[in-house]
Amino acid sequence: MTKSGQGFGFGLGKMKELTEAFKKAQQVQEGAKKLQEDLDVMEIEGTAGGGLVKVFLSGNQEPRRVEISPDALGEGADVVSELVTVAMQEAYIKSTATMREKMEELTGGLNLPGFG
Repeated sequence: MTKSGQGFGFGLGKMKELTEAFKKAQQVQEGAKKLQEDLDVMEIEGTAGGGLVKVFLSGNQEPRRVEISPDALGEGADVVSELVTVAMQEAYIKSTATMREKMEELTGGLNLPGFG
């Protein structure tokens, strides 16, 4: 009789832990959905050549647009290609850093394994 009582008590403790874990997981899931929406509408800019070329990505690294100054066109195709590449890399790095930062904010206080 005593043994099953102890086992049952232990089970209730675990159940409470499990319930808390589910609540946290649900918070993260809801937060992740909002984060996805926020990242979608964000615009992150990468520039090169002192602003001659600008590349814009969403927070999810989706290409939005490229702006090339008429002044850059006089530099030739090779230079413009290089400037676009540099601007894309900068926008990608900024976008990745933003995504990582937002994910850490989302999971930071939750102590979930594999996050934060």
